[in-house]
Amino acid sequence: MSMKLITKAMIRIFRQLVLIAGLFFPAMCLQAQISNNTITIDDKYVENDVVSLAGKQGFSFSTRTGDFLFKPYALVQASAKLNVYEDVGLDTPYADKVANSGFEIPNAILGFTGKAFSIVTFNLSINAAQSGGALLQQAWFDLAMKESFRIRVGKFKTPYTHAYLTTLGETLFPTLPASLTHGMVLPYSLNAVNPSFGTGFDLGIQVHGLVNGKWNYQVGIFNGTGIGTNSAGKTMSDDHSWLPSLLYTGRLAYMPKGVMPTTQGDPSNLNDDKMSIAISTSYNVEAQSESSNDWRAGVEFAWIKNRFYFAAEGYWLNMKFTKRQMISDAYNFWGAYAQAGYFITDKLQGALRYDFMDRNGTDMDGFLNLPAVGVNYYFFGSNLKLQAMYQYMGRSGHKNQYDRDDDGLGVPVHYANVMLQYTF
Repeated sequence: MSMKLITKAMIRIFRQLVLIAGLFFPAMCLQAQISNNTITIDDKYVENDVVSLAGKQGFSFSTRTGDFLFKPYALVQASAKLNVYEDVGLDTPYADKVANSGFEIPNAILGFTGKAFSIVTFNLSINAAQSGGALLQQAWFDLAMKESFRIRVGKFKTPYTHAYLTTLGETLFPTLPASLTHGMVLPYSLNAVNPSFGTGFDLGIQVHGLVNGKWNYQVGIFNGTGIGTNSAGKTMSDDHSWLPSLLYTGRLAYMPKGVMPTTQGDPSNLNDDKMSIAISTSYNVEAQSESSNDWRAGVEFAWIKNRFYFAAEGYWLNMKFTKRQMISDAYNFWGAYAQAGYFITDKLQGALRYDFMDRNGTDMDGFLNLPAVGVNYYFFGSNLKLQAMYQYMGRSGHKNQYDRDDDGLGVPVHYANVMLQYTF
């Protein structure tokens, strides 16, 4: 898709969003005049998981009392990628080693967020760089009964892993750790995509809140079908007759120094000191098109200290085939990464990451290790950001050459990415 077509599509989407705002905003203003007895939501809850709005007024519409807020936002990323594979990592023996390379628009997001009726925040975003169900990136509203008890309904991020829960436009590297996104290697062929550690965006409901300013909990139920599905198509489990075939998740974070910002580097905030220690788990019943029951668990640590940022995570996946597959074996996988960033100057941030993945399961020898180095430069505050990274894929401990080659299928040996990002 050319830049001209993407631009036209985003313009059409923006016009539709403005039209929606024009229809609903007068009604919200009227309600603001007659509702004065309910609690008022702090603007810190007006977030979107795409662009940080903390302390940024920017372009927005609001009532005089501040009870209602409507704020459009956008994120556009343009990147140049280079992927170099080994011969055995290609689909055919005649394919080039350099593949999946060139220019790309990873994300072209246009959306709006805000608050209404004193206790509701909302968010809707369209990603013009995607297709199918993934075109709708997010669509949710959040009801704040009080700070320690809130209910979110719609399409949003599942509460699993620090890497996924970081604001999209404020990540340390242009891409997530490979151990979170690449599928597992199995000795069987599934009709669906092999599972990965990450669960990403999904449709569902979540109860969450902040207790005593230090404890953040999230408990949710989702479809378990990911960002590409916007419809209901689940059934009751055949293996557990009492349990619907959904994704059940939970996360608990302890933040001893106050609320941890969802950023991995912000040049406008170089004098902070925040820390988060969290555990999370999920159970996806009849996942992968009713092929398996997947249990995930993770532990995470993140720390921001002035110009320094550090994070480390470990995660585990137990995959057990459903009875209809007639495969009694269960498979266990695990992965981990550690990454650090430091602002060398007020605009230049260096980045390092070491990523580890037991992709072929604990029953087989061998693992992948993926060290990466990167640099970020911020223009005009944090609205324009240039990111560059290089990643190498190494393999160790495999029993034979076949296992070594099989473990690296689809993962480039050399990966480079230069990405320019604009947000407002």
